[in-house]
Amino acid sequence: MLVKIITRYGPLLLEAMGQTLLLALCGLFFACILGLIFGLMSVVKSRVCNVISTIFVDVIRGLPMLVLAFFIFFGFPELVHGLFPGNRFVLTSLQAGTVALALNCGAYMAEIIRAGIQSVDKGQMEAARSLGLPYWKAMQKVVLPQAIRTMIPSIINQFIITLKDTSILSVIGFPELVNTAKNVVANTMSPFNVWFIVGVMYLIVITILSRFAKVMERRINRGRE
Repeated sequence: MLVKIITRYGPLLLEAMGQTLLLALCGLFFACILGLIFGLMSVVKSRVCNVISTIFVDVIRGLPMLVLAFFIFFGFPELVHGLFPGNRFVLTSLQAGTVALALNCGAYMAEIIRAGIQSVDKGQMEAARSLGLPYWKAMQKVVLPQAIRTMIPSIINQFIITLKDTSILSVIGFPELVNTAKNVVANTMSPFNVWFIVGVMYLIVITILSRFAKVMERRINRGRE
């Protein structure tokens, strides 16, 4: 039975895994942008920026991913319709899923970036400023390049978490691996075999990413010696 499922539904499941990776990559891309914005806001000497960053991180991290996905996919279009009657604004499952992942992952990325920046010795910024570089130029040219090296393993680990979180988005109909697997189970009436295959697929991808993160971490540690 296992071989039959792989033979018949293997290509479909592989395509779904591709959709899962696409969603995770899109979410991580925009999460990095959000994380960079709010991460920088959390370290600048501005009380207003610090508060805004803290509110964003605390609110998003305090919301379950499922609630966030439902709000964006169902609630946000309704809000737009209420504000602009007659507007037919809708979000596709890919768009809503990307936004949900970007917001959720972005809050954690903001903390990763904040920690990465704060890990750089303050003397680096002071030395750059003493040479006449403006604050943001010093951050761009001196601090961030050093911080990124320490952030890479954490960013890869966050991508792994984001990849796992895509399974939650099956509730809004996005054809990722879990949603596709549900349909295969309904057709084959063999939940054990289908979920075993899906588990192995996730395990292979996540193991590769985990190994990559460890290799990068070792290289970074050697570079510091």
